[in-house]
Amino acid sequence: MDMVTLNLRHLRKSAGYTQAQLAEKLDIKRSLVGAYEEGRAEPKLSTLVNIAKLFTISLDDLITVDLSSGAAPTGSATGNDAGGKLRVLAITVDEDQNENIELVPYKASAGYLNGYADPEFIEELPRFRLPMLGTGGTYRAFEITGDSMLPIASGTVIVGRFVDDWNSVKDGTPCIIVSQKEGVVFKRIYNKIKDTAVLRLHSDNPLYSPYELNVEDVLEIWEAKSYISSTFPIADISLDKLSSIVLDLQKEVQKLKKVE
Repeated sequence: MDMVTLNLRHLRKSAGYTQAQLAEKLDIKRSLVGAYEEGRAEPKLSTLVNIAKLFTISLDDLITVDLSSGAAPTGSATGNDAGGKLRVLAITVDEDQNENIELVPYKASAGYLNGYADPEFIEELPRFRLPMLGTGGTYRAFEITGDSMLPIASGTVIVGRFVDDWNSVKDGTPCIIVSQKEGVVFKRIYNKIKDTAVLRLHSDNPLYSPYELNVEDVLEIWEAKSYISSTFPIADISLDKLSSIVLDLQKEVQKLKKVE
């Protein structure tokens, strides 16, 4: 169990948990966490399963892989970008140890750039569950703004699944991309990581030109799996027609500004 001792200490510190906080999440005594980290006691199988689930790694990785060395866990929800960096994803769980879906409102998106890896920040976000998404993967919801992804309207909440291997993203996949340069954006990704270490981001609204984002600026990628909106799509209207309407509205706004 030496590897478990090493990994438990590493995972707890990487996630920013105290021993007391981790004990509460695992529903065990704080003294047991200390005993596990010091190698004075061995976790039961049920506890090992809960640890693996909390940190979204496989049980096999928890027991056999030295995660403190920077090795990427197989099938985990830790960040493993093109630069090979490893980051444990901060999450919240309910009383049954099921992962929540944390909601990042638009007003909180700027703060998310600094708090995305801070368990305390994530803990303060609104959270909910969508059973129809299943249990495979880690999910987070982001409120988007603007008209670049019409017909998905401004104010829509995009529910995304965490992507740990960015190289695996297929061209045309709609994703939430979190980066220091662009903040939180919703775009279709065209993957150029292997060739030029960039992601080419496309909007569904043709009025917006594609642009490239260096992969070194990217913090997180969440593949869009569902969305929640209070705005229903307009019936019997093509995307070209919708884009034309938006363009006309923009021209009218420009005219009004000139008059002023």
